[in-house]
Amino acid sequence: MTSGTNQIQSSVCGIDDDKIHLCNYVSLFVNLKSLEAVSMLHIGIPCTSVLPPPPPPRAPNFRRFIWASSIQRKGSYKGPKPGRDWIADWVSKNDDAVRSLPIYVGGASLLAILFNRAISGIAPVADASSSQSRADLLTLGLAVTNVLTGLVWLSIRPKSIIPVEPQGVERQVIYSHLPESVVSEIHWAWESLSTVTCCRSLVIVYDFQCIAQIGVAAKSLNDNEPITVDAAKLMQGSLCQGVLKSGAQSYLANLSLYPGRTELPFLPSNTQAVILQPLGDRGIAILGGDTIRGFTTSDQAWISYMGEKLDATLAKYSSDMPLVVQE
Repeated sequence: MTSGTNQIQSSVCGIDDDKIHLCNYVSLFVNLKSLEAVSMLHIGIPCTSVLPPPPPPRAPNFRRFIWASSIQRKGSYKGPKPGRDWIADWVSKNDDAVRSLPIYVGGASLLAILFNRAISGIAPVADASSSQSRADLLTLGLAVTNVLTGLVWLSIRPKSIIPVEPQGVERQVIYSHLPESVVSEIHWAWESLSTVTCCRSLVIVYDFQCIAQIGVAAKSLNDNEPITVDAAKLMQGSLCQGVLKSGAQSYLANLSLYPGRTELPFLPSNTQAVILQPLGDRGIAILGGDTIRGFTTSDQAWISYMGEKLDATLAKYSSDMPLVVQE
């Protein structure tokens, strides 16, 4: 078998001397095959081609979902934790005691001054030449200041601001013969305002016509019917005229402090805050809230953009049709 290999090698190498490397590879391959055949014959195992093992099956590419749970195991979260102001929490829970604390401190200081004066052996009459008398006068002034501070803290308390229930009747009036898209946009504006903000009443006046009156409206004293909006009288009032001239939003954070609230008789009597939003130079939107200073800065900015959107929409479909009530 070796001679046969040499003959193959010599015959192959004799073809082209320049391909010496190719001959060497062929010779090596033949020798390996010969050794493999001999070993198979000695062992008695049938000569079969040795195939490489098949690659492992590829796992299916399933989507991985991560379930977030608010219940975490103890010690599983290693990130930073929000801090807590223990002093502020304690003060908020013991508001009365904290407000009375300067009175107790000032009273105890007065007693300490009198006790020190009694046991020090100094004459009860204040002597300006004595350093002890001057120190007692200074501490006496500080003690009286503490007492007065405590009295002021007890007499002046911040008023808690809570939402109120508007006193009136539900009303929903939409301008007639408006396209369905405009009506849908008005409903969308109302739903958004009543859900996100403290708005409980919405009135839209455009071209001296009441386009919409939605939410809680004031009721008349005689028949408990909702008070309708007199658009012509409203637009001639000082509140609306000032807003239309300036072209800027007007926010009445505490309506009870403004004498111009009499120009808004259609709003519930206990309306706490009002926003007057101009709709270009042809209309105005009036929003009544149930909380003093309930409209935040972001609410005001959002209402301004909403007013621009309503102005652009109503400018295309303003007409002089009568009002209809949609229940």
